Formats: sequence, structure tokens, C-alpha cells
Amino acid sequence: MTDPGAEFNRLTGIMRKLLGPGGCPWDRQQTPDTVRAHLLEETYEVLAGLDERNPASVREELGDVLYQVVFLSALFEKDGAFDAAGVISGIADKLVRRHPWVFGDASVSSPDDAIRNWEKLKGDERQGKKKDSVLDGIPPELPALLKAHRLASKAARVGFDWPDADAVLRKLDEEMGEFREVVRAGDTRRVEDELGDILFTLANVARKLDIDPESALRRTNEKFVRRFKYVEKTLRAQGKAPETATLDEMEALWQEAKGTDPK
Repeated sequence: MTDPGAEFNRLTGIMRKLLGPGGCPWDRQQTPDTVRAHLLEETYEVLAGLDERNPASVREELGDVLYQVVFLSALFEKDGAFDAAGVISGIADKLVRRHPWVFGDASVSSPDDAIRNWEKLKGDERQGKKKDSVLDGIPPELPALLKAHRLASKAARVGFDWPDADAVLRKLDEEMGEFREVVRAGDTRRVEDELGDILFTLANVARKLDIDPESALRRTNEKFVRRFKYVEKTLRAQGKAPETATLDEMEALWQEAKGTDPK
């Protein structure tokens, strides 16, 4: 088996050469601000591979994410801030520190117990860093649906939560009722507020059912694209276009497309 440490050293060496004298002009021009968009894009490529259950794709895309991590580390190294070794040692130390039931004398009785202890340790560290809330630390750039999931998860770990999925579903019914009322009243500002409440509650339904809402919506988006393209392709084969077809024709083809979905 190949030594991961040796391969990582090879990767960081390649990165230093790319950024060094005589290296790649494009790489040498980059900054942390220009690299951040590539990091986000590559992360979504990993998620796509996971959704496809494609190990080869996941392996490749994880490599691309690792490259972005090494790239960013090298850029900060140039400024004397930290290097890739510091990134690795930092996360290694954190994992050991936050798992005393594995690397120390503490014990836990269940996965939930482990999470509670993890959050307590994070809270202790947060006090040292002068953070004021258990909600601190969630990246503001997260997609809104994923951020809702993370916010509620953090609050739940300190006991602020619905007892079960049925309770959240009842809350969803309540929010839907309020939404219908403001739609009927034509109150545009409140319509947006109530719709936001519905989406936030749906994120909590997903959390209670152990579903990643971002992944669920991403797969539904892909399903919509796949089915609508089937409608377009079939209409073209009939000498038609969506803008000239009737809604009934498109709906019939949509139902056909549903039958072609992967099982």
C-alpha cells in the first residue's frame, strides 16, 4: 500500500514548484480570494459523485479538493502565516482533544452521547476563543437550506429541539396554515417571511428523519432537469417545441419521463 504521508509530501512539493520561480504563471497569480471559488466548486463535485454512488468519481474529486487545500496552504505559507503541515497537525490535535473517550480515559454510551460530549468540548474551547453562542462557527456562505439544517442541529445539541419528527410535522402544518392566510391577504412582506418559516421547518423535518435537505433538493433538481429534457427531446422528435405544445401534451410526456427514472 502506498504511504499517504509520502504522497502528501510529493503533492506539497509539486505545489511549491508551481508557485516558485519558473513555476506556472497562472498558479503564481492566484490569491486566497481567487482560489475560494474553486474550493467550493470542487466540493460540490464530490457531492455529485456521492449522489451518483460513483467511487471513482469521488476519489478523483476528493483529490481536487485536497489540491485546493494544499494550494490555499501554500499561498498562506508564502505570507508566513501557516503551511500544510500546520493544517494537518491542527486537525489531528483537535480530533484527539475532542475524542477523550477514544484517546483518553473518558467514556460514552452511544453516538448521541458522543455528540453531546463533542459539543461540550467545543463549548469549552469556544469560551477560550471568546465566542458567544453555540451557533457561532457556521460559515455564512453556506447555502441557506444547509445553513438552516446546521443551525437547528447545533441548537438541538444543547436541548433546544422538537421531541420527534411528528412534532415538527405538526409545526409544518401550522406554518402552512399561516402561509395560506398571508397569501390570501396579499401581504407580500409576510408571504416571504412565512415561506422562509416553511423552508426552515422543512429543514428540521429532514434533520429529524436523518436526511440531508441540500442533497435531497439537489437530487430533485437533477430529476427535474432529466424529466424536462425528456419532454423537450420527445417533442422535437414529433416536430414540436415546448413553447408550441399544450400543457396537457407536456404533462403526458412528463408522466412518461417518470417511468424512465433510475430505480
